[in-house]
Amino acid sequence: MRLLLIEDDDLLRTTLAADLERAGFAVDVAADGETGEFLGATEHYDAVVLDLGLPRLPGIDVLQRWRAAGVTSPVIVLTARDQWHERVEGLKAGADDYLGKPFHFEELLARIQVLLRRGPSHAMPLRCGGVELDERKQCAIVDGTRTEILTALEFRLLRCFMLRRGEVLSRSWLASHVYGLDADPDSNVIEVYVNRLRNKLGRDLIRTRRGQGYVFDGAS
Repeated sequence: MRLLLIEDDDLLRTTLAADLERAGFAVDVAADGETGEFLGATEHYDAVVLDLGLPRLPGIDVLQRWRAAGVTSPVIVLTARDQWHERVEGLKAGADDYLGKPFHFEELLARIQVLLRRGPSHAMPLRCGGVELDERKQCAIVDGTRTEILTALEFRLLRCFMLRRGEVLSRSWLASHVYGLDADPDSNVIEVYVNRLRNKLGRDLIRTRRGQGYVFDGAS
């Protein structure tokens, strides 16, 4: 899944981006409000981590502009722990959750995972078509008996499929959610990794729609 992280603290931004990527996310980053507002308005993100104290454009303004423009990506706002009024302002502006600084990465990760599964079609845990995705160990359990270790890219791709099972997902959409802004829409890497998942999980779980993309057909 694809995340946007907007944080002006260089060390925190770099550390969080690396931790989120290790957790299996494609991460785009911005260091100021104007850049972050532009990315959030022009790209699709499954979730956003937004610091409120940003240069060039405050986080509250970024969030208000997104919501006014119809951007519905779930947003976790980061606030100073003692600034309760910032939390209230963030929630009123359309934030879905907040986290006070300093915080443990494990809590941020848990809150992101909750937001990603909040939709009515998202099972918890991710389990369908005889496949269960263990997000902590980044592996797949097939038919309750066989464990398949996944590479980072296989894990990201499978999570995309399972969170949007039954939907037709284009190769370019999958690439952007696996790789982020660096995705090459003309690359055949997605096809390669789809075939790897088929070999590990079963050939019939992921169907090809010619000229359209792929569909994960696992039933919940």
